[in-house]
Amino acid sequence: MPDDAPSLTPMMQQLQAARAQHPGMMVFFQNGEFYELFGTDAVHGSKLLGLTLTKREETPMAGFPLSKLEHYLRMLLAAGERVAVVEQMEQPSTAGKKIIRREVTRVVTLGTVTDEEFLDPKQANHLAAIVRGRGDRVGLAWVDLSTGLFFAADLDAATLADDYDKLSIAECLVPESHGSDLLTTTRQKSITVRPDWTFDAVSSVDALKQQFQVLTMAGFGFDDSQACLTAAGAIVIYLRETLKSSLLHLQRLQPHQPEKFLALDEVTRRSLELTRTLRENSREGSLLSVLDRCVTPMGARLLGEWLLTPLAERLPIEARLDAVGELCTQTSLRSDLRELLQLTADLQRLATRTATARATPRDLVAIARTLRQLPAFKAKISHRKASLLNELEARVELFADLRDTLDQALVDEAPLGAKDGGIIRDGYSNELDELKRLTLDGKSWIARYQAQEITRSGIHSLKVGYTHVIGYYIEITNSHESKVPANYMHERTLKNCKRYVTPELKEYEEKVLTAEEKSKALEFELFLALRDAVGTQTPQLLAAAEVLATIDVLASFAELAVSRNYVRPTIRDEAVLDIREGRHPVLDCILPAGTLVPNDVTFSADDGQFWLITGPNMSGKSTFIRQVALLTLLAHIGCFVPAAQATVGLTDRIFTRVGASDELGRGQSTFMVEMTEAANILNNATEKSLVILDEIGRGTSTYDGVSLAWAITEHLHDVTACRALFATHYHELAQLSEVLPRLRNHTVRVVEDKGEVIFLHKIASGSADKSYGIHVARLAGLPETILARAEAVLASLESPHQTPVQESSRRPRLKKARPQIQSLFGSD
Repeated sequence: MPDDAPSLTPMMQQLQAARAQHPGMMVFFQNGEFYELFGTDAVHGSKLLGLTLTKREETPMAGFPLSKLEHYLRMLLAAGERVAVVEQMEQPSTAGKKIIRREVTRVVTLGTVTDEEFLDPKQANHLAAIVRGRGDRVGLAWVDLSTGLFFAADLDAATLADDYDKLSIAECLVPESHGSDLLTTTRQKSITVRPDWTFDAVSSVDALKQQFQVLTMAGFGFDDSQACLTAAGAIVIYLRETLKSSLLHLQRLQPHQPEKFLALDEVTRRSLELTRTLRENSREGSLLSVLDRCVTPMGARLLGEWLLTPLAERLPIEARLDAVGELCTQTSLRSDLRELLQLTADLQRLATRTATARATPRDLVAIARTLRQLPAFKAKISHRKASLLNELEARVELFADLRDTLDQALVDEAPLGAKDGGIIRDGYSNELDELKRLTLDGKSWIARYQAQEITRSGIHSLKVGYTHVIGYYIEITNSHESKVPANYMHERTLKNCKRYVTPELKEYEEKVLTAEEKSKALEFELFLALRDAVGTQTPQLLAAAEVLATIDVLASFAELAVSRNYVRPTIRDEAVLDIREGRHPVLDCILPAGTLVPNDVTFSADDGQFWLITGPNMSGKSTFIRQVALLTLLAHIGCFVPAAQATVGLTDRIFTRVGASDELGRGQSTFMVEMTEAANILNNATEKSLVILDEIGRGTSTYDGVSLAWAITEHLHDVTACRALFATHYHELAQLSEVLPRLRNHTVRVVEDKGEVIFLHKIASGSADKSYGIHVARLAGLPETILARAEAVLASLESPHQTPVQESSRRPRLKKARPQIQSLFGSD
């Protein structure tokens, strides 16, 4: 129905206009002291929010008090909804008989929130946009509006899901004509479909140039024709529509350069439990949780970013290691920096809220407190041996003028609201001080007046009170009605008392209230001026926040290294790996001291670069190969590692194939998932990659499984020539060491004593000839009758002899693998 339809009231026309302006969003419509939802919004909202559903002239309605706005916004965001808030822009008394003017003052979506109560302090909150590029390329841009960090890159469509999934994207913009199909391979839930014109190459790039006040994006490292710039411009257009405030904190668009980082696909991130555990999907128990010794939320977020984007170049890795090393040896420096960090606030998100005009008085006080620490930070990290610390020191700006202004203006303990006073320190404004004096004197006069009237009337229970409706009043109980002085004018009758006013009380009330209202109004104006002053320095504040976050992560790494006895890894350009007495970083923290058994791994031209690891279930094979991958990863983020010694060759990618489950939604069985993951490795691994495999081919018949595992092993050894660890129960593969020169057999040591099996969790040279699966089944509690029968069946199956691999079987192809396996097991 059009907005000007005769059947619509003026108020409902305002509602329809808001809906047309923000399609697809729920509308919270202010009506007096309530926000109301109408029509389908009311029906949907009543279910999501637990509101009572009513009707007005057959139109469904639901509502809640203004004070509950943040509570219900939080609930809707958690449900993935987007909300437009319509507010009254004038008081009913000033509007007269005409309709009250209303406007959309706030749009709240998952990707655009900056309020602290809606965000996880330790996790980024990204708004992304995707658009098709030329050929098989896709343009992707993403921004964390709460910190101002803005990135873009053109990526291969085939790798989009991996790059996308690691970004913690809360909301993604796509063009209405062809965007949603770009996200079919991701796990994205909150998709916002946008008009095609917002993804027009010219309009969107023009929006970017206008945002950054440039004629070309070349100065940021882009070609103006790149698809990712179209996506970035679409984000800027969306933010202008939704935020209705400054985008000053978006100062630059940074090119994401995948070649500078070690690649981790989604399977690897999940399998290694980098940020979430597999079973509980919890941060607790992940690698991130044990690494995080950060003091600030800024540091915690940066650590998460470093963990998912490890460096692939030696010099920047060593720069981080140098800094961590110096912080390890300089105990007092590390301690002092961490104490200073305790005194800082989340400057990234505070600066952003200031730039978008959403900062509270407490936010400005927190900024002022943080700025006070900057001179000490600068002094502590100046003239250091580590070049990275010196670079960070050079980037610390002290904000002397702004710091002095905030310190002089703001009280130490500011209120949350900005309109009720109590923000500005005495002595900052002479005019405000005078108004405060008048207000204080007026209230003192009221107290003296009450004492005077008690004496004059002889009514000891007489009191002077105040309400917004009648102002100041004198209240006298009914039992003293006969003593009421003649000049008292009756105002209200209550159950047990009456309220009166006097000309003298009304006269002074006007003076008191006028001064108080003027005082609050002036304080609010002064607060806005301070907020604007901070906002103009948003880019510099964000740069300072980046320095503090980096110091926090480096000091966190040093604290972890010292407390857990980590060592500095040596980084080499060659594809080597030599770790002595390595420990799994998560288990090292959560298991009792002395429980975890350390293990070595050595990859080199002489020692081989492919380890085939056989051994029992529950003996630690999977833990060991994950451990090798995690320690390699730690070295690439510039962190010390839990080991006695470590040399790590630069790695371009880490691949994992460890465990699988059905993905019924995609019509894929466990075995299909396993083969898909294996295919990804075989098609993309290079000689600089690290591959860890935990079983291959277990989801099909024995012959098929061994054949596939055999052929995959040969391909990784001969064709890919990468560093690899393959944990398997196919003991027959151990014979490949006779024909594959870089393959070495290793096993987990086991001791059998009087029928008892003891797993030593120690990796040693050699191979196993059995898996002890029945022993593990006994530990799991299977009935003895089942176990006895299984032992009998196993004995009969193991009786056929095996034929050794002949030298002539060197490099068999997959189609020849089955006959070879048949020769191992005998004919059908």
